[in-house]
Formats: sequence, C-alpha cells, structure tokens
Amino acid sequence: MQQKPSSFSIKNWSDDDKPREKLVQKGKSVLSDAELIAILIGSGSRNESAVELSKRILASANNNLNELGKLSIKQLMEFKGIGEAKAVSIAAALEIGRRRRGEEAQKITKINSSKNVFELLQPKMGELPHEEFWIVFLNNSNAVLQAGQLSKGGITGTLVDVRLVLKQALELGAVGLILAHNHPSGTLKPSEADKQITKKLKVASEALDIKVLDHIIITQKEYFSFADENIL
Repeated sequence: MQQKPSSFSIKNWSDDDKPREKLVQKGKSVLSDAELIAILIGSGSRNESAVELSKRILASANNNLNELGKLSIKQLMEFKGIGEAKAVSIAAALEIGRRRRGEEAQKITKINSSKNVFELLQPKMGELPHEEFWIVFLNNSNAVLQAGQLSKGGITGTLVDVRLVLKQALELGAVGLILAHNHPSGTLKPSEADKQITKKLKVASEALDIKVLDHIIITQKEYFSFADENIL
C-alpha cells in the first residue's frame, strides 16, 4: 500500500483514518495521542497534516503528555502551523486532564499502600519544576486527616521545619505521618538529605507517640517508597 505523502490533507483520507470520524465510529480509546491532539488543532499546514504536526509536537516532548503540558503558549507557537488559538486549545485540554486526575485523587480518603499516596499526591506535585515537601496526616485507621505542603524550594531541595510538622500533627490529633516530596529531575534515588530528614522526623515523632509510616519520592510517572524498600 502506498504511503500518504506528507502534504496529503486529512479531509482526503478515508473515514477510518480521520481522527474525528475514527473517534465517533470506534471510540476515543483507540485514538493515539497524536490523533487526539490533531482533533484539538483541527488542521495542519500546506505541507503537513494535523496528525503529522501533532506527532512532531509530541516528539519534542519525548512523546510524554505530562512533558507537553509544561510547554507555555509561546513555546507551542514556535511550531509552524500552531497559532495562538491552537496553542491555547492544546494547553486547555492538557490542563483539564491534569485537573481530572486531581479530582480522582480527592476520592482517596484512606491510605492502604504506598501507591495510594502516589495517587493522592502525584497530580499535585508530580509535574512541578521545583521541589516541594508535603506531609500526609493520618488517624489510627489510616484515614487522611489532612495533606498539605510544608515547604517549597528550588530544584536542589527544600527546608523542613520539624517543629511545625509536630505542631500540626498534635493539632489534628494525628497518630501517623507520611512524608512526601517530588524530584523534578525524575530520579527516584533518595539523597542523603532525604534520608537524614526522614530519620530526624521519625525520631522526633516517636517521642510524641506519632509514627512516620513512609517517605515517598514522587516523579511524573513513578515513585519510591522508603517503607517498601525497608529503609525507613
């Protein structure tokens, strides 16, 4: 079968190959990321179809939608064929996806595993360009009393106030703590500083009969659990 030339317009494709028609006839799950983005932008250029343009945009973000979501309107407009309106459509769609994940995370009210912690916090901190340190406060049934940011720092690390953590824990009546922070670099390996603050918080908490149950390092798609790795 002869391959379509790059200048071949989507409107001349068979219905099975057109992204919009394909979605209607076969469902949204069968479409590739590029085809979904092509529906958003509607058209490509004289020399490039919307799907091919979408593939090129995705390739610049390592074919990762999370990475693509970090691009600014200005950066998206650097691609030939993408004006402000199309760039806004892409950014808005990806933001809706991020918020949808956040709403799913809000349904998690009890922690039964390290994966629960990742699902709870990844939408909040997994895609950030800077590092943040969060604490999840739990009652004696491992129900979430509160999950919040303790500190925010540069990409090299954050400052953690142990006294503030314990003060909040006592005010909430928490008996368990889960520490969490993100690694914008994508590495899952805990640093010596990560290990030291974990030990410091664990020792201080035990004096008040509060347990540090885990420390989770979060990236875009993966996580590292101190408890799962038996290094807590």
